[in-house]
Amino acid sequence: MWHCLLLDLKNDAALIEAYRQWHRPGAVPAKVVASIHASGVEAMEIYQRGDRLVMMMKTGPRFDPAAKAAADAADPEIVAWETLMSTMQQPLPGSAPSDKWLPAERIFALAEQPLPGDA
Repeated sequence: MWHCLLLDLKNDAALIEAYRQWHRPGAVPAKVVASIHASGVEAMEIYQRGDRLVMMMKTGPRFDPAAKAAADAADPEIVAWETLMSTMQQPLPGSAPSDKWLPAERIFALAEQPLPGDA
């Protein structure tokens, strides 16, 4: 299953660059990467436009967001990573201050559209 999640960065060029640096290959702590894989996430990509982030995440059948959140909250290394990332992130406009990666609603899928000429 694919998930599309949104989050904003603080509108500060230095913080945005720091966030990008923390996400370059090899910079994310191994424990964080292992936790993502162990939770049933099969693929994950983050895209950026200005201070807006879009995460595309593909999960397998054993992915349980509540179990992932509980495991993360119990792991000091993951908590430290999330605390660091929070210094660069901010909730989407109109969201609660504690909100992070919020799901976007899919409103279009090409695969669900009839092919031209189909009736």
